[in-house]
Amino acid sequence: MDERPPSAPPEAPLSFATSAPAAAALPFGIGATESLQERRPRTLKHGDTFAMFDASGNIPPGPRVPEGVYHRDTRYLSRFDMHVGGGAPMLLSSTMRDDNATLTCDLTSPDMTSVDGEIVDRNLVHLRRTKFVFDGSCFERIAARNFGERPQRIPLEFRFAADFADLFEVRGRKRPRRGEIHPPRVGKDSVLLAYTGLDDLRRTTLLRFFPVPQALEPDRAVFVLELPPGGRCVVHLDITCDSEDIGRPPLVRFYVGLRDARRALHSSSGRAAAIATDNDVFNETVRRSVADLYMLATETAHGPYPYAGIPWFSTAFGRDALVTALMMLWMDPAMARGVLGFLAANQATAVDAVADAEPGKILHELRHGEMAELGEVPYRRYYGSVDSTPLFVMLAGAYFERTGDILAMRQLWPNILAALDWIDAFGDRDGDGFVEYFRRTSKGLANQGWKDSYDAVFHADGGTAVAPIALCEVQAYVYAARLAAAGIARALGHDIRAETLEHQAQTLRERIDEHFWSDAIGTYALALDRDKRPCLVRTSNAGHMLIAGVPSEQKARAVAAQLLGSNFCSGWGVRTLAAGEPRYNPMSYHNGSVWPHDNAMLALGFGRYGMRAQAARLLEGLFDASAYIDLRRLPELVCGFPRRPGQGPTFYPAACSPQAWAAAAPLSLLQSCLGISFDTARRVVHFDRPALPRFTDRVTLRGLSLPGARIDVVLQRSGDAVAMSVLARTGEIRAAMTS
Repeated sequence: MDERPPSAPPEAPLSFATSAPAAAALPFGIGATESLQERRPRTLKHGDTFAMFDASGNIPPGPRVPEGVYHRDTRYLSRFDMHVGGGAPMLLSSTMRDDNATLTCDLTSPDMTSVDGEIVDRNLVHLRRTKFVFDGSCFERIAARNFGERPQRIPLEFRFAADFADLFEVRGRKRPRRGEIHPPRVGKDSVLLAYTGLDDLRRTTLLRFFPVPQALEPDRAVFVLELPPGGRCVVHLDITCDSEDIGRPPLVRFYVGLRDARRALHSSSGRAAAIATDNDVFNETVRRSVADLYMLATETAHGPYPYAGIPWFSTAFGRDALVTALMMLWMDPAMARGVLGFLAANQATAVDAVADAEPGKILHELRHGEMAELGEVPYRRYYGSVDSTPLFVMLAGAYFERTGDILAMRQLWPNILAALDWIDAFGDRDGDGFVEYFRRTSKGLANQGWKDSYDAVFHADGGTAVAPIALCEVQAYVYAARLAAAGIARALGHDIRAETLEHQAQTLRERIDEHFWSDAIGTYALALDRDKRPCLVRTSNAGHMLIAGVPSEQKARAVAAQLLGSNFCSGWGVRTLAAGEPRYNPMSYHNGSVWPHDNAMLALGFGRYGMRAQAARLLEGLFDASAYIDLRRLPELVCGFPRRPGQGPTFYPAACSPQAWAAAAPLSLLQSCLGISFDTARRVVHFDRPALPRFTDRVTLRGLSLPGARIDVVLQRSGDAVAMSVLARTGEIRAAMTS
């Protein structure tokens, strides 16, 4: 992703920064010291606000606790824990709705003391916490019910605090100075917590309670629950970021907000085609993936934009959103349109060394926190990714092919030209025909492909590759970008430009084969270093080249066979690095782990060459993994240890979950298995030699769309073949299948 694991400072004062040994780490790289898997937090998100709670719905106190309510890269609430009868209630269950709209925590009372000083046995009072996030606020309803035979007067207490820590502080970054925490302002039913940062921005957290608490102090609220036998009572509260407006009472805000939150989720996810199979467990995986994607998607002025992941990457990332939109294109092209519009609006227009920005370059990361605003971390608007720019052009071409949206292409054409100019002028500074990366200052990321750990690019002897570095998959993306731009140019009437782009693409394809293919390792070299020496290590990067159609048929099948061999394939999926290579470590971030999105990208490449059964193997492995994972939610990555009979995958401690491109992975893998494509001119949805994974015999797809038309299709296993039938259609559209 971005700054984790840490990048390294330059080896020497050159005109650009080079890669360096792992021992010297950037101060911006915060290593993981606690396992998110161990904490298993519950997450809610809407727009630029997300919340993380423990299983009981609390934000526990303590140092290095990641839970909290966050808004625009700042933690607005750092403690919020509930006590009943002087003790912590005991957890019964903790459940997310299938659509991620609400978190429900069922709790029971411990042995406790009533307000009247009587000892009350455990399990007599049931408490149900219902929480959701919407429109900059976190809402909660606590319903208590007495199952005892005597009336009870039980104290219910909330303890709260706001540290207004920058997200990078939460991750462990030390700051020499901070802004000013203001004295809390306590009202009859509200508490206002406020902070003015060194960036002169005032940030506020407003807590409101209903009914009026019996006691309200700067850091606690106390209610007395009057519970007759079998009786119940309800407490409402809300936590609002950056608003001092009292507005509606919490009771009304809760129900109106819950209605609006569910409507918003239903409206956005309703755009996507629906998937149903005869395997209920896979259906659960699909539902969670779709729910996660639309929870992570934030509405911008340009349309929906999938934020990368919670907790550390809940913001706009270029590469992540482009890949996610590409994988979701068959189900919901509106997401691709939103991503393209947002990134076009934020395309670099000038050289900025600290931001690694150059004219035409596409965004890597956007941050809004105090530390980013002050330049304490370099990610306010950061452009340090080498692949976002060609991926932007690739997605534009794929979106146009999927939708025929010529108006969007006219609007984006200046941005596409600027991206192509960046590829030619800044991406290929030495004129060798390949796009390389290097960071302009020691503050930037040392490695700027998707594997951006400091140790991810190296030679066969284990030595670190020195920048400028040309990654194999980036050259393939550039090849695909030029062909995509050629298709758009021809549709816009720029035939000469289209011919030039096609010629450049063909020349590049030949040069890739000449300089990157290695008979010695039976695949493509990971990269070329500063001296044009190939990094002869076997990595999953080579598989991404199949997406663009760069390899010949023979070489594509050789790459696929190697990736599916025992050195690469863990049983849960393909590792990022083959076992036995230098730096192989199944617990590393990029050197031997298994990433769902990486496997989905490999499957897209397999599908391009008609290798449906190979794509199905990858889907089967990740589906099997999901059966062992909480909520059926695929995380950012898992460790690459070999699969063991009767046991699930080994989790990576700091993996984000939910993560957008991990959520999109099973949906994209299904497309690769079924060979789904769209012909807008002929109004056809096409299935090319579909293969069903072993865990299902029937797949029903509803709402596959072309502009102004939708179709429902079922694919059914029939012996060794797959049969297709149309269930319903509206508008001018049909389905076809190649056996």
